[in-house]
Amino acid sequence: MKHGRAICTVIVTVTLACVSLAALSARAQAQAAAPGAPALGEKPNIVFVLTDDLSWDLVDYMPNVQALEREGVTFSNYFVTDSLCCPSRASIFTGKYPHNTGIYRNTGLDGGFPAFRDHGLERATFATTLEAAGYRTALMGKYLNEYTPARGPDGMPYVPPGWTDWDVAGNGYPGYGYRIANDTRVMHRGHGARDYLTNVLRHDAVGFIDSAVSEREPFLLELSTFAPHTPATPAPRDRSRFLSVAAPRTPAFDEEDLSDKPEWLRGHPRLTLDQEGRIDELYRRRVRSVQAVDRALGRIRVELRNLHVARNTYIVFSSDNGFHMGEHRLTSGKLTAYDTDIRVPLIIAGPGVAAGQTVSDIAENIDLCPTFGELAGSPAAADVDGRSLMPFLRGLPAPADWRTAALVEHRGSVTSPADPDFPPSGSGNPPTYEALRTRDYLYVEYADGEREYYDVRTDPYELDNLADELPTSDLIELEDQLQAIRSCYGIGCRLASQPTLDSLLP
Repeated sequence: MKHGRAICTVIVTVTLACVSLAALSARAQAQAAAPGAPALGEKPNIVFVLTDDLSWDLVDYMPNVQALEREGVTFSNYFVTDSLCCPSRASIFTGKYPHNTGIYRNTGLDGGFPAFRDHGLERATFATTLEAAGYRTALMGKYLNEYTPARGPDGMPYVPPGWTDWDVAGNGYPGYGYRIANDTRVMHRGHGARDYLTNVLRHDAVGFIDSAVSEREPFLLELSTFAPHTPATPAPRDRSRFLSVAAPRTPAFDEEDLSDKPEWLRGHPRLTLDQEGRIDELYRRRVRSVQAVDRALGRIRVELRNLHVARNTYIVFSSDNGFHMGEHRLTSGKLTAYDTDIRVPLIIAGPGVAAGQTVSDIAENIDLCPTFGELAGSPAAADVDGRSLMPFLRGLPAPADWRTAALVEHRGSVTSPADPDFPPSGSGNPPTYEALRTRDYLYVEYADGEREYYDVRTDPYELDNLADELPTSDLIELEDQLQAIRSCYGIGCRLASQPTLDSLLP
């Protein structure tokens, strides 16, 4: 088994700062005596729970996720590169912006699993990095849009490079009646209680962990749920729960005045009572559907403790994008540059991570790939746009050259009814745009020349578009900054993601 000297140094340094040498020795002896426990200094394990369309407001109904917040670090300004499944997941896997992956959609030549594979992106992901570092790697649940479990010419299901264990479904959104491929076969699951997908994945995830620990192999497990993506099917035990829950009525809900909004949004009528009722019903289903996700996280953590590897395991919880429900008069959906869609949970707990901390520095989904690599002792390649979050996990201040802006890139309206993210009428389907999101503002440029600018310090719900009030010189500077970051590559993205204008309005 290989050893990651860099991460070992981090773990030992943090431990020495917290306990005496005598206590450290006692802990090492206790771990050595525990069955299945890793020897002190082994590479840490990683459990990555990635949800689909989970917004921050659902965390209020997830007690195990809340426990993770109390025990770890929460990134309060964590954003996705696009509020759309496949582009976001491509950025997570590769650590690259959409303009460097070429993945902008869920389908077609610039989207979906076929494009991701054909562009050669599967050959350099966090999975290939960790497998090369001696990790056992498992993906369970959702991979990329348009992946279909099927046998190849050799009679075996297709498994992308880097994954030693594979347990991936095709159209798993309904929760039942799906096909799922593992390393050797494709199974069809029916509509019985035992077939509910999130529960199946929980069972398989625990089995994978048991196997990896028994073989004394460091492991990466990505548990990628389809929940709470529409139709947000709940587990049988949750079908009748949360009967009185309703979607949050924030100041942005059914926004009163859209006259300052871009053309694609400006003409939306006020929500009807019937639309509000449908929004509330979907919100209840979403709350119900994440209960099984939350229990899966809790069950995995119990198993890690039972196997005496919890103290050597990082737990990462996040989502591929957010979801709006009534904000800005939009019915349920995503795709926009507003915080409902692009700002999602990222919570990390594990060895040396200070409990109950919040990081407000700008983080993005391109940072997960290099973070996982550093945990495994493998520094990021020069062509990776993201940066490791390890300084924040160690409790250190942000590096002097840390980004001050997140880039969001959205390519065109979603037009294919076959796309699981095809927006229903009224949910919003913006045209091409690029956006900068800093701690102080959101700036959006649309392909048709329209702009939005929100001072999120005083207007966190993005109600007052101030773009027309900005001096021409400031608009030009914002254009230049956006142009620099949307064409950056690799290490060059470090400088490009540091706009000089932190805030333009008092």
